[in-house]
Amino acid sequence: MIVRAGIFYDGTLAQPRKNVDIAVDGGLVREVRAADEGGSPDYSAACVTPGLVNAHAHLEMSGEPDLMTFYATTTQNERVLHAVENACKALRAGVTTIRDLGSSCGVSPSVRDAVDAGRIPGPRMRAVASPIVMTGGHGWPIAREVDSPDDARRAVREQMKIGADAIKLMATGGVMTKGAVPGNAQLTFEELEAAIAEAHRHGLRCASHAIGTQGIKNALRAGIDSIEHGHMVDDEGIALFKERGAYLVPTLAAPTCIVAHIEGGGQPQYVVDKARYVNEAMLRNVKRAYDAGVKIAGGSDAGTPFNYHDAYASEVELMHTLLGMSAQEALVAATSTAAELIGLHRGVLAPGEVADMLLLKRDVGSDVRALRDVEKVFKGGACV
Repeated sequence: MIVRAGIFYDGTLAQPRKNVDIAVDGGLVREVRAADEGGSPDYSAACVTPGLVNAHAHLEMSGEPDLMTFYATTTQNERVLHAVENACKALRAGVTTIRDLGSSCGVSPSVRDAVDAGRIPGPRMRAVASPIVMTGGHGWPIAREVDSPDDARRAVREQMKIGADAIKLMATGGVMTKGAVPGNAQLTFEELEAAIAEAHRHGLRCASHAIGTQGIKNALRAGIDSIEHGHMVDDEGIALFKERGAYLVPTLAAPTCIVAHIEGGGQPQYVVDKARYVNEAMLRNVKRAYDAGVKIAGGSDAGTPFNYHDAYASEVELMHTLLGMSAQEALVAATSTAAELIGLHRGVLAPGEVADMLLLKRDVGSDVRALRDVEKVFKGGACV
């Protein structure tokens, strides 16, 4: 198969190329060459990019305004159906790789396995089973609660038994759980350290929900691979990011979507109040982290209120407008950098790499909103 691109982005910061043919064979990119070197294209587009990589999503959630009520009033079977539907929506919108960072009852590993087996359409997946939290901590309705380092270590082993290929730890409170204060540290340093060491011993990468300043630093010092949110990071935390080489997944869309739907959104007042506070901190601090050279990986927290799985393009736009990334830099954060973090593939279009591609109607480098209107999506060389 040959795909012809008017302008071609390979997922790196290299200068985009014009009039390029991407030759695909066996689901992999075989060659990237000038279009005048022969061969008629099977597909053509104004712009071709790698498939998008969403490093933070929750497939069983569909953007409901009140997630505590959602979990109290739905069954496991209903949430499985949500996850299957949302996996398909994400893929059709151009997300060819996703990391599900927490679900109830082992839903996300089951969806991952069904996608891998070809039974349902969906992105390539990394899947956390249940997040690990302190008793009564953020996300407790779907989490494994722990109260000691030994218990945290045991919880990691339990998630592996369920089928998790990534581990999530709640280092601070959060917005969606009633009574959980986003700025407060929750899991202790010792609990984080024990869980991360156990996961790393088995080759699993670890992500930490961490909004508050102390919890961010606790997780970084404990050896975490990525901080999710990180909205209250301070200068010491920024230095730790750079020292440890950890990734920041700022999930800009999560508080932005809540704040944008305050009027008539049906959200509990405690969610609105906390989201406003977190949003203000995010606008102050995440750009400082980016400007200081912290590695930013794209992830939207899709599934949280009004934050939909087929709208990941909005997160890329927010990295452009709120953080000051160029359109190409935002695309790289949402392709190769996020792919590096997840660890399934490199997220670039080059010989020998997976042929996950988006065909766009216009140049994304000139207008990042081009990702809203995907013409065709290829996963492993197959048009989906």
